Amino acid sequence: MSQVLVSIVIPFKNTELYIEECIVSLINQTHKDWEAVFVDDNSTDPSLNIVKKYSKVDNRIKLLRNTGNGIIKALKTAYCHCSGNYITRMDSDDIMSPNRLEVMISSLQFYGKNHLAVGQVKYFREDGLSEGFAKYERWLNQLTKTGSNFSEIYKECVIPSPCWMLHREDFEACDGFEPNRYPEDYDLAFRFYKANYKCIPCDEILLHWRDYSNRTSRTHEHYAANTFLDLKLDYFLELEFDNHRPLVIWGAGKKGKSIAKLLLEKQIEFHWICDNDKKIGKDIYNQKLHGFKYLKELKNPQCIVTVANEIEQAEISKYLKELNMKSMQDYFFFC
Repeated sequence: MSQVLVSIVIPFKNTELYIEECIVSLINQTHKDWEAVFVDDNSTDPSLNIVKKYSKVDNRIKLLRNTGNGIIKALKTAYCHCSGNYITRMDSDDIMSPNRLEVMISSLQFYGKNHLAVGQVKYFREDGLSEGFAKYERWLNQLTKTGSNFSEIYKECVIPSPCWMLHREDFEACDGFEPNRYPEDYDLAFRFYKANYKCIPCDEILLHWRDYSNRTSRTHEHYAANTFLDLKLDYFLELEFDNHRPLVIWGAGKKGKSIAKLLLEKQIEFHWICDNDKKIGKDIYNQKLHGFKYLKELKNPQCIVTVANEIEQAEISKYLKELNMKSMQDYFFFC
């Protein structure tokens, strides 16, 4: 494989316990032509000094201070100093598989522009991984294996934030790190989807993704669940919604109610259905709850499904298919 420069953007804040492992995984890459742009987001621990130590002996490692506060500003600061043909992101507490860069660059060279290289991930945690993260890992890797990530983009973020790569021109064409919207990784995934980039199938684990109790994605308000729903709905309305078709919410649980409130705030009319006998016929937010068979009475509806239970999701999918409704066209799972 011809050597081409890849820029690795790595914001960090107080990750002294893990950042050296991250750096060593970069140094051990089989593809050697890379630059890692580390941006310190106002750390108060020795992590800055650890990066500084390595930057003095390896000129591929650049160290910068964030020109503002927060991860989005850190990403922007880093990108201003990137000069690679390819762009990728890494988190300072994670570990790259030794062939990650080689595999991704080779894939992009073969498939060309308008493609997104992704890799399978392996979560790990010193005190044991929760079933929730194990489930997310299985789901994400199943999509990545076939390159079908975007087929379920309204469920959760389908692109692992520290394990993607694309041509620099494609990255800039979808505004890169410019938008100031959290969660920034999910927003970027939606912009890849909006640009109609195709995910390249991958059956290799290219990232070891660390979890721990005080990781930013667990603790910061920018990653709260209600922010995810705002993001999903905004992109749905921009990219999928046909205002000439009746819009339906399926489910009257917490997420269903949140979506209903957001639609009411936006003054968008909708029908509301569920299969909970205790709620059918009642009004919530002055909106009447109908049984799910009410869907048959509507002409060419679009349906947002907010039911999270996997068994119920399978039953709902079967029912919608019986009505000749198609996923990501006529119905969209939001969880």
